Amino acid sequence: MSTETEAKAPTAAVPNGGTTSKAPDRVPHLTPKERAARGKAARKEVPREKHGGWSPPAVRPDPIEILEAQAKTRVKDLVPIRYGRMLASPFAFYRGAAAIMASDLADTPRSGLMVQACGDAHVSNFGLFGSPERELLFDINDFDETLPGPWEWDVKRLAASLAIAGRNNGFSGKERSQIVRDAVAQYRTAMTEFAGMHDLAVWYAHLRVQEGLPRVRELLDKKNLKEAEKIVDKARTKDSMQAFEKLTHVVDGKRQIVSDPPLIVPIEEFLEPDQAEWFAEAIHRLIRSYRRTLLGDRRHLLEGFRFSHLARKVVGVGSVGTRAWIILMLGRDDQDPLFLQAKQAEASVLEPFVGKSAYAQHGQRVVEGQRLMQAASDIFLGWERFTDPEGTSRDFYLRQLRDWKGSWAPEAMVPQVMSVYGGMCAWTLARAHARSGDRIAIAAYLGKSDAFDRAIVEFSEAYAEQNERDHAALAKAVKDNRIEATIEV
Repeated sequence: MSTETEAKAPTAAVPNGGTTSKAPDRVPHLTPKERAARGKAARKEVPREKHGGWSPPAVRPDPIEILEAQAKTRVKDLVPIRYGRMLASPFAFYRGAAAIMASDLADTPRSGLMVQACGDAHVSNFGLFGSPERELLFDINDFDETLPGPWEWDVKRLAASLAIAGRNNGFSGKERSQIVRDAVAQYRTAMTEFAGMHDLAVWYAHLRVQEGLPRVRELLDKKNLKEAEKIVDKARTKDSMQAFEKLTHVVDGKRQIVSDPPLIVPIEEFLEPDQAEWFAEAIHRLIRSYRRTLLGDRRHLLEGFRFSHLARKVVGVGSVGTRAWIILMLGRDDQDPLFLQAKQAEASVLEPFVGKSAYAQHGQRVVEGQRLMQAASDIFLGWERFTDPEGTSRDFYLRQLRDWKGSWAPEAMVPQVMSVYGGMCAWTLARAHARSGDRIAIAAYLGKSDAFDRAIVEFSEAYAEQNERDHAALAKAVKDNRIEATIEV
């Protein structure tokens, strides 16, 4: 028998009952049998085979216009860097084309089962980071576009990224198909496993790197295993102290962030002295006020650090042009650093197609989505709104700049490595979806056969071809002087 319980939580994803734009007054608690029936009913409504293939609609939005629309709210002199980075290869283009793909996915079949979606779950947005307990975990690491949405969209974005990365590396069609098929099968079998687990067990599930190494040793040859171990060891060195040594120097007895324009520009280099002083103090106030979004013990820890210096930083591919600041904080002395990053949060690229976030503040949208999807999140993860001297308000989220960060660049992978890595990403994505959505219904929809796996292989190859056409359209737009691109050396 179904039961209902009073609920006041503001989350938009409801594990047993789908997703709403507003917090429901009551959360339905269906039985496992009823939840499985939802999934099977969805399969009848939208057969798994329907997810296969891709062809652009008769009237498809111009991909360059989508990118230009995003550029309107970004720092004008940084936008050419974004285009330059996207020109590097079809895979680099894909990394910056989340908005284009969201528009394309809007017309694809949906099961109607919703989760907290990443919104940009390509293979390079997974990697290593340190948990608060100082364990090295593998998880999703980018949540700028997170919003409640169809689980299929994340799976398709991940799968297509593997197909595109495989093309970029010169893999054969057979090799690419096997990589994608292995990843989707891992998502499907992982979701089935999560469907059979208790709620708390799903919540506590995570991929400890040390625990995963024995399996990796079985799957990789000696050369690639050595490279994997090197990446793990290197990740442990990427922390605030490493950033401190690399990104700062002493000027007139004061520790400051090193200038490396246009990628890193200290505040005093692009603002007049009085403006720079006002801006630095405003950021200082932002840090003080953002502390209220942290847990009490972490707020207490942060209060032991003092603001020291500020610089603008160019980050990522798709994010280039959004406002991002790196903030040097110092603790017990001038050799006790903490680097924070404040990154602008705009509306998710999914919003036009699935509705607005339940959170009015996009920084909070990112943080709440990240906390829901990740096994463990940065201890300094929080949000705040910032108003500049012209009176324009923008939303930001803050976290540590580096905390045991690491990843394996797809460009450096051989087919065997990409298959293993893709499987890790797929398991992680399934775990994230199982935390926020109806894992039993999704597992029932996917079933035991490989029907969905085969459909996504077909979709991924077809969409990889579309991505190549869009990449060529960007190159033509630059050649025709429609847009300007800066090619970094």
